[in-house]
Amino acid sequence: FTRMNFSPRFTLPLLIFMGLVLFLFAGLGKDPRRVPSPFIGKPAPSFQLPLLDNPERSLGHRDFIGKISLFNVWATWCVSCRAEHEILVQIAKQGGVAVFGLNYKDQRPAALRWLEQLGNPYLANAFDVNGRAAIDWGVYGTPETFLIDARGIVRHKFIGPITQDDLKNVLLPMIARLKAEVG
Repeated sequence: FTRMNFSPRFTLPLLIFMGLVLFLFAGLGKDPRRVPSPFIGKPAPSFQLPLLDNPERSLGHRDFIGKISLFNVWATWCVSCRAEHEILVQIAKQGGVAVFGLNYKDQRPAALRWLEQLGNPYLANAFDVNGRAAIDWGVYGTPETFLIDARGIVRHKFIGPITQDDLKNVLLPMIARLKAEVG
């Protein structure tokens, strides 16, 4: 065997590379839907935006007060949003929770067409053309949905599309608990 050269010129890049590989490998086992939100248990972030279908009117955080609400961040360019949309329509038909939307970085005509074609589950839809309100809510992708209690407190955050399993095993039981809290 020859004598190995352990000079910093070769060792340091190798150590950095190995550390990066370990860091990335550790992340493979994590569920991206389980990222905690800093807003859980806190008042819904403040916002006031024009409505998608009527820019003269607006939707804001105060509109959540007095009712259990879902606040769904969506866009027409989002493939997962299309997969989730049918569930939102189902939730709206069942009642018991007010469904609000935040149309994120979209084109108004495309979003209105989407709702006309696929059904409109939303009581009101805020139009966040530049994405600023979504950033304030800690959104980093669409869809994301927040469950908000009647006091305007964020109680849960869904990252990614809500599935039938999420609806049955997480969302509906949480809504039932929130209704029981209100009495």
